[in-house]
Amino acid sequence: MKITYFGHSVLQVETNDKILLFDPFITGNPVAEKITTADSLSPDVIILTHAHFDHWGDTLAIAERIGALVVGNHEITEYAYKHGHENVQPMNTGGSCTFDWGKLTQTYARHSSSFPDGTYGGNPNGYLLFAEGLCVYNSGDTSPFTEMAWIGEDHDIDLAFLPI
Repeated sequence: MKITYFGHSVLQVETNDKILLFDPFITGNPVAEKITTADSLSPDVIILTHAHFDHWGDTLAIAERIGALVVGNHEITEYAYKHGHENVQPMNTGGSCTFDWGKLTQTYARHSSSFPDGTYGGNPNGYLLFAEGLCVYNSGDTSPFTEMAWIGEDHDIDLAFLPI
C-alpha cells in the first residue's frame, strides 16, 4: 500500500492495483497545486467524506474524465448522478461495501455537509479502509466524539488520518 498526502484533506491510496482518492480538493489547494493537478490524477475510485467545496473539489471533473467510481453518502452520489456521472456507490453510516480491492466501512463524523451551490450534502462521514491486511481510518472533518474510541477498540487500525 502506498499513501500520498496532497494537503488539506486529500489522500491517495494505491492498493491492490487500484488508486483510491479521498476528497479530491486539488484546484485551489495550495499544497496540492505544488504537487499535482486534477488533470494528472487518474483514480479508479473517488471517496468523499462530505460535500463541502474543500472536499468535493474536483470530483466531477476527475470522475467524468476517467469514469472513476464515486463513493459517498446517498446525497453525494445522487448529486453526482444528477450531474451526469452514473458510476456511483452510495453508502450509509455504519454500512460496508466490499470491492475487488478491499472493503470500506462508513463511519460517523460530527460536522456539516453542503455542496458549493448550497444543496444539502447529507451526513458527513469518515471511513475505515481494509486492504492488503491493513486498516486505515480516515475520520473526515469532525470534532472529537466519544464513539471514536469505539472505532479504535473495535478495529486494529494501522494508520489514522485525522484532517480535523
